[in-house]
Amino acid sequence: MENPFFIELLEAGMVVCFGAAWPISIHKSITSKTSKGKSFVFLLVIFAGYILGVSRKVITDTYSIAFYAYCLNLLMVGADSMLWLINHHRHDKKAQS
Repeated sequence: MENPFFIELLEAGMVVCFGAAWPISIHKSITSKTSKGKSFVFLLVIFAGYILGVSRKVITDTYSIAFYAYCLNLLMVGADSMLWLINHHRHDKKAQS
């Protein structure tokens, strides 16, 4: 017999592990002021994945710790994506001129 709480806990652990790198990535975006070394397409694919994770939780009405971890990661990837756009347009394009 499966334990729903344990399954949710495992999923939340996975999402937290995936999300552990985003604060580092955001810090790098802020301090380096460049988009070089990062792929915007990759960020969009990860963003879409977290949207799907959140959507699954909403559709199945399972607002657990995993749901909040998905939401936090979604916000962090969104922030890193915005920083990528800012850095690319403000700094990288200016450097190419």
